[in-house]
Amino acid sequence: MGSSSGPAVMIVGAGPVGLITALVLAQQGIASRVIEAEPGLTIDLRAGTFHPPTLEMLDGIGVAAEMRALGIAVRYWQARDLQDGLVAEWDLDLLRNDTPYPYRLHLEQHRLTPILLQHVLRTGLVEVVFGHRFEAQHSQGDHLVVQALGPDGLVEWTTSWLIGADGGRSPVRKSADIEFAGYTWPERYSVLSTTFDFATLGYRENAYMSDPVQWSALFKMPDEGPPGLWRMTLPVGPETPEDEALAGPYAQRAIRRITGADESTTYPLVHQSIYSVHQRVAVRFRQGRVLLAGDAAHVNNPLGGFGLNSGIHDAISLGQALARVVKGEEGDEALERYNRQRQQANVAYVQELSVRNKKNLEEKDPALRAQRMQELRTVCADPVKAREYLLNSSMINSIRRAQSVALWVSFTHLSADPGSTL
Repeated sequence: MGSSSGPAVMIVGAGPVGLITALVLAQQGIASRVIEAEPGLTIDLRAGTFHPPTLEMLDGIGVAAEMRALGIAVRYWQARDLQDGLVAEWDLDLLRNDTPYPYRLHLEQHRLTPILLQHVLRTGLVEVVFGHRFEAQHSQGDHLVVQALGPDGLVEWTTSWLIGADGGRSPVRKSADIEFAGYTWPERYSVLSTTFDFATLGYRENAYMSDPVQWSALFKMPDEGPPGLWRMTLPVGPETPEDEALAGPYAQRAIRRITGADESTTYPLVHQSIYSVHQRVAVRFRQGRVLLAGDAAHVNNPLGGFGLNSGIHDAISLGQALARVVKGEEGDEALERYNRQRQQANVAYVQELSVRNKKNLEEKDPALRAQRMQELRTVCADPVKAREYLLNSSMINSIRRAQSVALWVSFTHLSADPGSTL
């Protein structure tokens, strides 16, 4: 077994959340080591929508410009009903006084991670070690001992802080014995990509189709350049075998349900996958010197595009808080603020809104469906109400709520000190 000391911070997971955390730390002068089980950067075709406040944060760490050059800026998105057609078309320009980014950016996650990797390596303060799978960790005085399995066997490092950014099944979270509260949906989700241009049928680059039989969501993605691809997400019932869901006929039927084409029509398929969907939040994002961020801390269904965005919010908040602790500018309260701020934001906002989105799309009661559609039409037609709706769906209110939690934590800490004054 090889053994060595290392930087003050070790991060498990070289996805966007892990790399952004490392970059934020490095920009504050804090060195870190990132370990990744895979031999290189991975390709994940699920996440690819970046909301306005996320773009603001990414601009703050210097990567947004490169993302904009590669991605698709989406000003409009649609709510549709497969039977009644267009219900509402939302214009994110209503947020122009709330954010410098009044649009969503569509960019595949795997096109972001190479940008992030270049930035972290350029700092000279981040070591990225691929092909090393986290195995275990334990306390040793005021440090942690971390074990990972690499090509040459078990490696052991010491570090002061361990961050789990290692996905929904997070071995780091499990090693800290942190409960992952929530549930798994009975249906799975299928994701497919096609070169068929849904814009020819009046669809914007982002559209959600409500339907009691088979709801779906459409996203125009840049792929490797124009004309790009259209990605479609839809549910797969527990009664449908995986091999059937991944077969061509299943996908063709799903697309035809949107286009209204007859059975003789087929569409080019570039990609298909299927995965289980969970709604879970860790009961705490910190256990001693172990911290969680991204999917390791919370997972949700993808409707609304909140998962990766919320993970990036975690990464930047955690990186800033931990940097202050390592530099001695703040004590334990900074990490407690992160824990409370991000845990509550995910419980009160991300989970609630993503579940509501799913239930609205799949509503089977005709009267409730009609009521919901009319509510959307009414809100969309009123600029004041539409703006408030977009503040929620674009995660701006989520950030504002999280900031209010942070202020509350700071106040309670201050108030606990009898020698303090406001």
